[in-house]
Amino acid sequence: MITFPNAKINLGLNVVERRPDGYHNLETVFYPINLQDALEVNRLENAGTPYRLRVSGTTLDGSPEDNLVVKAYNLLNDTFHLPPVDIHLFKHIPTGAGLGGGSADCAFMIKVLNEKFRLGLSIEEMEKYAARLGADCAFFIQNQPVFATGTGNIFERVRLSLADYRLVLVKPDISVSTREAYARIRPHHPEISLKEIIRRPVEEWKDLMKNDFEESVFQSHPEIAAIKDRLYDIGAVYASMTGSGSAVFGLFKTRVENVDELFAGCFCRQRELI
Repeated sequence: MITFPNAKINLGLNVVERRPDGYHNLETVFYPINLQDALEVNRLENAGTPYRLRVSGTTLDGSPEDNLVVKAYNLLNDTFHLPPVDIHLFKHIPTGAGLGGGSADCAFMIKVLNEKFRLGLSIEEMEKYAARLGADCAFFIQNQPVFATGTGNIFERVRLSLADYRLVLVKPDISVSTREAYARIRPHHPEISLKEIIRRPVEEWKDLMKNDFEESVFQSHPEIAAIKDRLYDIGAVYASMTGSGSAVFGLFKTRVENVDELFAGCFCRQRELI
């Protein structure tokens, strides 16, 4: 069985307060985009191991046990005693980019295992399993635009369509760690809620919708800030870093020509939005 985990972008990101447990509460809007990995799961016959993981495409650091698709398998295996599986993960979504690729792989693994082995899990049950493996993993179970709060794990469905826009996504050869992104963050509550901003025309977002991580990340990596400026220079209606970086996206009313040349040396994709 094969499936195609997709990435997401953050429309705004406000770090509102530091929690007693050391984490932070935030507010953001998750929006799914058409940039995908490929995940294939088959029964592993005559195996002396519970799983075999093969990763191609983008190279991933770490051991197989650290991969979220393996963690998802192990989590469900503890309850359902699953058959051994052969897992092939083709990585196309860049890592360290704020696009949620690993979280998407995790959630889609849960959905695949539920369907393939007829586990009978409801959407709510799959979301609970996914949430145990990462704050935003559960988002990819339903994969619809949401207003996210808490640590990014509490979702409220929002009515939002960007189908009239094109997305240009640019990731330089830079990875930003979560620790680095939080280094200079000053938590605060925004003057205008993101739920209010997304009801306004996209043309107004530039002056209203902020990603709080940009201040600290742009100081350390001015080349990421330069990408955002360039997106506006070539006609973006709205541009922002997504998540804690380092990918930056722009929303355009029309197709952008020669986008690969404009951002040479970067991972760059242009997509229609849904």
